[in-house]
Parts: sequence; structure tokens; C-alpha cells
Amino acid sequence: EFSQDQHGSRFIQLKLERATPAERQLVFNEILQAAYQLMVDVFGNYVIQKFFEFGSLEQKLALAERIRGHVLSLALQMYGCRVIQKALEFIPSDQQVFALSTHPYGCRVIQRILEHCLPDQTLPILEELHQHTEQLVQDQYGNYVIQHVLEHGRPEDKSKIVAEIRGNVLVLSQHKFASNVVEKCVTHASRTERAVLIDEVCTMNDGPHSALYTMM
Repeated sequence: EFSQDQHGSRFIQLKLERATPAERQLVFNEILQAAYQLMVDVFGNYVIQKFFEFGSLEQKLALAERIRGHVLSLALQMYGCRVIQKALEFIPSDQQVFALSTHPYGCRVIQRILEHCLPDQTLPILEELHQHTEQLVQDQYGNYVIQHVLEHGRPEDKSKIVAEIRGNVLVLSQHKFASNVVEKCVTHASRTERAVLIDEVCTMNDGPHSALYTMM
């Protein structure tokens, strides 16, 4: 209620700057449920913005989750667009691309960026993807982004992905989404890298059986 009032909002904004983490959390617990409503409010949007500036990483990511699925409507709204801008400014960029890659539409956007943008635009994105390869290969949408890099990426990017897969071929080959990535690794890796992956399958044991047997 205070957040949606001109003077109440100002009061909360000032207090949030100097509050202890515990005090901030108390306020945060109250606003999270009504986050979207506050984002599009003439005074409430400032309180949300303050949390993007002064909140903990957990609080920022929780608010980002509230934005998810509403980016377009917020971006086209007078106050919501300010919140989106503030979120992009204060959420660590690896969290931004990772969230996009694991989204049904976002993963397509990332793939198109990798196809059509200039190297200086795609390099930072590739760097972030490499930090999250292990999670992305096992994600129902993220695996498509990694497959895309294996099919269309630079040799050094392919090599980084193959290196992440090495040592986990058996486990990932049995995973619903990651198995597609392993398949692409075998198809698109260099001859040397492919030999290493094949060697892993042929020589590793899985209990009483070979990895090869389990996979077959």
C-alpha cells in the first residue's frame, strides 16, 4: 500500500538504501507477491527498481522470475519499461543469457543471434554459454543452443563443449536431452576429439559391464 503512494514510496526507497539485509528481506517478502502490479505502478515501480539496485542476488533473480513471460507487456508500459531497463543493468549478464537459453522462445533468439550477429556481439554470449554447458546440455531448451554451437560454431567453441562432455559420455548418453548433444559431439568433433569420445565408451566400465554394453 505504501509503495503505491507518492510519499510512502519515497519513504520506502530511502529506507531500503540504508536497511540491513534482514530488514530488506522483510519488505521484499511483502512486495514479491504483488511485484508485477508494482512494476506498472506510477510509484511502485521505483520500489522494485530499488531492489534491483540494493537487493541481494537471490532477490534480483526472484524479481527476474516475475518479469519472465511479461517482458513484452512491461517493455511497452510507461513504468514497466523502466523496471526492465533496471533489471538488465543490475542482473549479472550470465544469469540473463542462461535464463534466455532455457526458455522455449529465448533459446531460438540465442540461436539466431549466433547465426546472424557479428563476432564481437556473439563472443560474450558464447563465453557465458561455456560457463553453463553442463546445465544447458541437460535442459529441454538449452540443449538446442549447445547443439547449434556444435553444428555452426567455431572449432574452438566446439572443442570447449566436447571437453565438457568428456568423462561424462555414459551418463549424458542416457539423458533425455543431453544424449542429443553427445550425438552432435560425435558428428561435429575433430577426428582426434571423436577418437577420445569413442575410446571413453569402449574402455570405461559401468559396474559389471562396459559402458558400451550399457549404452547398447
